[in-house]
Amino acid sequence: MKKNLAIFAVLAGVFLPGANYLLAQNVPEPQLMKQDRVRSNTIANDDSRLPSDQDLQLLRKSLRSQEKQIVAANMTLTDAEAEKFWPVYDRYAEDLAKINDTKLALINEYAQEHDAMTDDQAKDYIQRRAALERSLLELKVKYIPSFGNVLTGKETALFFQIEWRLGLLTDLELAQMSPVEYQ
Repeated sequence: MKKNLAIFAVLAGVFLPGANYLLAQNVPEPQLMKQDRVRSNTIANDDSRLPSDQDLQLLRKSLRSQEKQIVAANMTLTDAEAEKFWPVYDRYAEDLAKINDTKLALINEYAQEHDAMTDDQAKDYIQRRAALERSLLELKVKYIPSFGNVLTGKETALFFQIEWRLGLLTDLELAQMSPVEYQ
């Protein structure tokens, strides 16, 4: 359990450039909220702060590399299990990357167009985002039997627990790029 908490703290520091204030224990709650509001207002009022395509490509590459390292560090596989697991993982990661690339493009599109969006465009965005989230869940469900064929039930559950946590961290990183102002 302590190992998992340590890994989570490291991941938060890696994935979240502003995570240091999230982990700080001496900062009063209102100050945290004020920092978030100031940061959101700054981003919302300065489109030049949106990440460039090159930044997004580097982020994708970095996240994918780190995710595989984290899975490897947390899955205790024998050589025989690893030989069967990694090809399935690589196929899964490739399929997941396609969906995440679409998600990133959709978030970036929203970030660039949110001020000028019509109600119909906003409704369309919501539908496309919901469909994308559905496809992420469908992918995981699709791969449960594939991982179950090469891992025990307990190892499969551990793998997907790791995946869900990594997905949450990725979503937090992506959320920091959004110019949405929270009141």
